[in-house]
Amino acid sequence: MRLGGRIQAAIEVLETIENHHQPASIALADWGRSHRFAGSADRAAIGNLVYDVLRNRSSIAWRMGNETARALALGTVKYIWDESLEDLKQLFAEDKFAPDQLSEVEEQALQQDDLSDAPGWIKANIPEWLEEAFQANFDEAYIEEGLALSTRPPTDLRINTLKANAAKVTKVLARFKPQQAPLTQNGVRLPASEKQARGANVLPEAAYQKGWFEVQDAGSQIVSELVFPQKGEQILDFCAGGGGKTLALSALMENTGQIHAYDANRERLAPIYDRLKRSGARNVQVYAPQESTLETLTGKMDRVVVDAPCSGSGVWRRRPDAKWRLSEKALSERQQEQADILRAAAQFVKPGGYLCYITCSLLVEENENQVYAFLEQTDTFELLSASEVWQDLYGDAALQPWSSDECSITLTPATTQTDGFFFAVMGRTS
Repeated sequence: MRLGGRIQAAIEVLETIENHHQPASIALADWGRSHRFAGSADRAAIGNLVYDVLRNRSSIAWRMGNETARALALGTVKYIWDESLEDLKQLFAEDKFAPDQLSEVEEQALQQDDLSDAPGWIKANIPEWLEEAFQANFDEAYIEEGLALSTRPPTDLRINTLKANAAKVTKVLARFKPQQAPLTQNGVRLPASEKQARGANVLPEAAYQKGWFEVQDAGSQIVSELVFPQKGEQILDFCAGGGGKTLALSALMENTGQIHAYDANRERLAPIYDRLKRSGARNVQVYAPQESTLETLTGKMDRVVVDAPCSGSGVWRRRPDAKWRLSEKALSERQQEQADILRAAAQFVKPGGYLCYITCSLLVEENENQVYAFLEQTDTFELLSASEVWQDLYGDAALQPWSSDECSITLTPATTQTDGFFFAVMGRTS
């Protein structure tokens, strides 16, 4: 397929997402199954365009004066992919699979690259109802933060030091042009693809199958390091999910001590078993809901890690459709769930132990507000300084996170070149 046909396919996928309220990944998969003629390069290019549209939806719609799938796709190719108007006109004239020729109104819109009069939420590519929340968190930098969330993310890998080292991993992945991931102790970064190009797919690699590395964003690696696990400790990963942070903690502890991995959602927990086998992590015990109980762990954990379910606003680069699906009702429900989880997890921390609260959110309502509300309800925990741990691990690195209270830490694409993550640690005093 040429670019014209790929643009038309992206328009069809975007219309399916809008009309049937489907996640982008499902709509793209359905399109691929019904268009077997499209090769892997075609599907990758179409997916790139769909996701770039969703990342930049509000600013593209403003430029185009229209938010139809066609307008958004055309505007993204022009303003994000930097294709010229003349090249587009020629392409559409020569490719029978391309969309219909540009109208006069569309041609005019494709020459209006001016957002100076646009509202802040348009410039930041965020939902209008979240503009106030972003301003509260990032002050005048909220537009910059929104724009950083609108870019394509790289592929980050965590070297599994139980089986490999940086030299081995970078050698076998040399064709992907690996670089050191920012700040991380054992992170490797593969650059994001551009325009129609396919991104790095490392899952079929023998090194991955052997457990030499895991796919994990640098931000997720950093918050795992901030947990500051020590050899021989007893740690409860209370919302373990697929086990990304569990595996990172296991490697940091060099397979000593014991990590107790639990998640209330059986489906989220399911991938952890195969990942544990591949990684060689032997100090992890999995607690599946309805099959085992955590009662024997009460008051005995050196550290309890709560990677709470959240809005996912910190990972909008990777799941941009979630940005536009999020509602005030869903956010409120998440906040209640987070508060319940924090209270439930706290009982497992021993006196002198630590409760680590993590989200992949950039919203104060899910982050600082949850921590302070929890502390107001208990006299057995106190807020400690994660910034001190940051200094121990990363010192005065060029990339520095946000901190609203000089205790908690917020990573963002704009400041630390990672996905967005929040981290706070509380100590149990009695």
